[in-house]
Amino acid sequence: MSTVLTLIHDGACVAGAGMTLYSATITVAALTALLAPTVQRRRDARAVLTILLRRQHTHEDRPI
Repeated sequence: MSTVLTLIHDGACVAGAGMTLYSATITVAALTALLAPTVQRRRDARAVLTILLRRQHTHEDRPI
């Protein structure tokens, strides 16, 4: 039983680290999109945000 709890704990730690890395990536891309000195860099950062924040449509999101 102890092994199962250890695996669950380790999995939760890995998931938390992954979400922290994803959040940091989103934050850096958003700041770049706002504060980049050139127009091309701002466009590229917005494109990255579009890819990273792409939504998956569910049945409830679809228009009737």
